[in-house]
Amino acid sequence: MMSRAFQVHPNDNVATLLNDASGAVQILGARTREIRLLEKISRGHKVALKDLIAGDAVIKFGARIGHATKPVARGAWVHLHNLASEVDERSSTLDLHSGAPTDTSSAYA
Repeated sequence: MMSRAFQVHPNDNVATLLNDASGAVQILGARTREIRLLEKISRGHKVALKDLIAGDAVIKFGARIGHATKPVARGAWVHLHNLASEVDERSSTLDLHSGAPTDTSSAYA
C-alpha cells in the first residue's frame, strides 16, 4: 500500500505524514493526489505540497503556523531546520529530531 499524508484544509501548503514514508505518497484531503518525497519523512511530520521561498507563510489547519526560513522544495520535509514557528517562540531552540529543548539545562544546581 502506498504511504499517505493528510492535508487538513484545502488552503494548506503542507500535509502531515500518516506513516514513515519515502518515495511516492498519496495526499488525502480536499483533493486526493500523489507527490514524490525528496527525502524520508517520519510519521507525524510535515511535507511541503508546493515550492516555498524564504518568508513564505506555512499554512496548516487553514492558518499560518510559521514561515519558511529558506527555500523549501515541493516534497521536502518541513520542520525546525526550514520553518520558524509563529506559534511557539521557543521552536528555534528545540532539537531537530527529538524536539527536546536545547536552551535549558536539565541539571539541578
